[in-house]
Parts: sequence; C-alpha cells; structure tokens
Amino acid sequence: MAIEKVRDYFTQWGLAEKILEFETSSATVELAAQALGCAPERIAKTLSFQVDDRCILVVTAGDAKINNAKFKAQFHTKAKMLAAEKVNDLVGHDVGGVCPFAVNDNVAIYLDASLKRFETVFPACGSGNSAIELSIDELEKYSNSTDWIDVCKNWETSTVLAASIPSLAETIA
Repeated sequence: MAIEKVRDYFTQWGLAEKILEFETSSATVELAAQALGCAPERIAKTLSFQVDDRCILVVTAGDAKINNAKFKAQFHTKAKMLAAEKVNDLVGHDVGGVCPFAVNDNVAIYLDASLKRFETVFPACGSGNSAIELSIDELEKYSNSTDWIDVCKNWETSTVLAASIPSLAETIA
C-alpha cells in the first residue's frame, strides 16, 4: 500500500508517527477538511499533470484552482491532468491519496504560492484516508520539491482569513 511507502519514507526523519489515519475518507479537499476539523484551504491538494512526456505534481492550497494561462506560461504547454487510470503507474499513489512524498522516480514536484499564506498545511500520505500536518518549510523539505511556482487563481481572497486559522496542534493544546 502507498501509505506504507509514505510511512517508510517519513521514518528516516522520525516523522512517521505524525501521519494521521481516519475512519472516513479524506480523498477530497472537503472530506479531508471534515476529517481534520480544519478549513478546506489548509488542505494541500496534489494535482498530477502530463507535461510533454513526463509527469509533474503541483501541490496547491485547497481553495486554489489552476489558472490555465499561468500554467501555460510556466510549463509552455496546456494544463492536462493525468487520466485517473494512469496516476498510480506514473506517480506511485492512487487518486485520492496522491501526495508529494515517496513518489516514483522522475516525477517533478512543484509547490504553488497559494500555500505560503499558512503556517501549516495537511497533504495526504498515499491513501484516501490519511494526512500529515507540516509547516511550509517541512513541506518544501520533505517533498523534495523542484521549485515554488505561481499557477493558481481564486485563493487570494482567502489570504486575509488564513492568518487567523490555527494549526491543529494549537487547537488541541
């Protein structure tokens, strides 16, 4: 299972115990936010695209949408998501659990600027019922991202609210 691959991946940094598994699905932004009890924009959704002959992942905030013009300017091609039946073979995780950790070789990972307004976010961990809370610096480090990019829209209006949303750790404490 992909979650075990991600758990093994995080073991090298002593973070495997931070992975959260839920009784219910967290396969969509809305379901993940419900399972975590957080705002949907704090879900770090990972989108998989075909760019020329390679697969790339773009991690965005939960409320962000791909801006086709920005995507084309960044990658010199139209935004074309991978077909669902190809995602596992090309990325290493099934749809609903796609994350930027423990992915197949030759998959480039990009982090979108929409994430930078949060102290922590919740990406999936390889299954449709898992997540991990990471700071933005941790997400950058553990995802082995290629670069920060700006290819999204519709998130700027949520920026003001982001500063007032506590992390899960703060909520529990």
